[in-house]
Amino acid sequence: MKKIAIAVALLVCTGVLCYGSDWFMEGGDTGRTGWQKDEKILNVSNVKDMKLLWKTHLDSTVREMHNIFPPVIVQSVSTPNGTKTIGIVSGVTNDVYGIDLSEGDQIWHVKLDSTYAPPAGSRGGGTLCPGGQTDVPAIGPGNAPGKYTVYTVGWDGRLFQLNLADGSTVAPPQPFMPSNAKPQALVLFDGTIYTSNTQGCGGNANGFYSFNIATNKASVFLPAGGGLWGRRGVSIDSNGVAYMGTGDGNFYPDRKQLGNSIVAVKLDANKQLQLAGFYGPPDANWMHGRDLDINVTPVAFDYKGKHFLVGSSKSCRIYLLDRDQLGGADHQTALDRTGLLCNDDQTWDSQGVWGAISEWQDPQGNAWVLVPFWGPVSASFHAPIEYGRPQNGGVAAYKVEEKAGKWQLVPAWLSHDMDKGEETVIANGVVFAYGSGEDTNQRTPDVAYNEKATPQDAGGQSAQRISGSTHITLYALDGQTGKELWSSADQITSFNHFSGITVANGRVYVPTFAGDLYCFGIARQQ
Repeated sequence: MKKIAIAVALLVCTGVLCYGSDWFMEGGDTGRTGWQKDEKILNVSNVKDMKLLWKTHLDSTVREMHNIFPPVIVQSVSTPNGTKTIGIVSGVTNDVYGIDLSEGDQIWHVKLDSTYAPPAGSRGGGTLCPGGQTDVPAIGPGNAPGKYTVYTVGWDGRLFQLNLADGSTVAPPQPFMPSNAKPQALVLFDGTIYTSNTQGCGGNANGFYSFNIATNKASVFLPAGGGLWGRRGVSIDSNGVAYMGTGDGNFYPDRKQLGNSIVAVKLDANKQLQLAGFYGPPDANWMHGRDLDINVTPVAFDYKGKHFLVGSSKSCRIYLLDRDQLGGADHQTALDRTGLLCNDDQTWDSQGVWGAISEWQDPQGNAWVLVPFWGPVSASFHAPIEYGRPQNGGVAAYKVEEKAGKWQLVPAWLSHDMDKGEETVIANGVVFAYGSGEDTNQRTPDVAYNEKATPQDAGGQSAQRISGSTHITLYALDGQTGKELWSSADQITSFNHFSGITVANGRVYVPTFAGDLYCFGIARQQ
């Protein structure tokens, strides 16, 4: 590990622990809202003063276009060397790192052992299925105050439990998922770990997976659709109902085929996942034919006594759903199904919503939905506040409003152009967004689901896209107007692929394909 400290890497307070804002899982909470509710340092007035505080290089080995993932963070961790704020970063080649976030020093590194070996003569990984460890870990309480456990899934499908303070083993690895699958970010709810498998990686079926920590009992539910590949992983509401969008597949509920839909499952009394509801857009099967997956994590949130779920897809429409009547009586009726935000071409790559939707509520009591997107904004989309007409991607903000008894997503603002708008995190009224700089042009021709596909040179595709990628640009935007308050410009020198960002304790963390973790924040005045 190499670490570069930039100037005086100190926060406004005396050390990183003076304000507490943890980030136990990707998206910050089980609803995957991306709302950092406990941020006390960064705000719309001072974010303009952010600087690069440090950059740490981790020795994770690249697989295809994947490398390291965004950190999950806990402050006030008891360690042999005192109380620390620690970030946990996973690397795709079965690596887990513990980072002291005060100045970016690596505390520990664990290489997860694996019982899986690729079969002789196999074609190896590809862009969609790189092999390795692909989840963002989740963190739960340990056996004493200041103690925490890190949960992550290795390449062989076993669930590992590590001590957050030093990386030591808390419990022996347990069978959880098939080997060589592609689990998404983990979530911990009521003593159970949840994730999903996607894109049929390793020849494994796409589905929801759960693991009860107390009993070591695993469960799976297969919706008979495409990959469940929302990058923030399964979302869970306060009643323990888990949600995820399914990728390309037939939507024929009477045949138990729930492709291109948003599916809800819940554990029964025997800790087995069972179907709890679903929503399929009216054009679900047309979307299937165009490879327009429902590919983002649905966001669960409550507002003014209503229980909402919001999702999207590569088709670039946003769905506002009632969790209490998911999809209505016919399972195909949303509270609101917006017009196109992007992807007027209705093409399958480089356009649409690919990152992660977020939700937050301002001090005036308004609920906002943030939608990052790729490609040109739709000619039909307009917002009261616009900072141009993005051509490469950006972020759009909607307000959740009730008009004439109907709940709607009302356009509020549209950002300037970003090079592939990815997931957003909201903290203290600031929307942190980024353009990934990734070359997202896939080289396989678009075909309908019932047409013969052209074989894909998976490894060649990754190499071409890596060479065509540029670098991440991080932005801070005013959450209520979309005005740019700050930008990293060209300080970050690499891109990332299906990764994310984390905000906690006055700092913003950005992982890159090159294996560097960047930390931006406000330096203390001397």
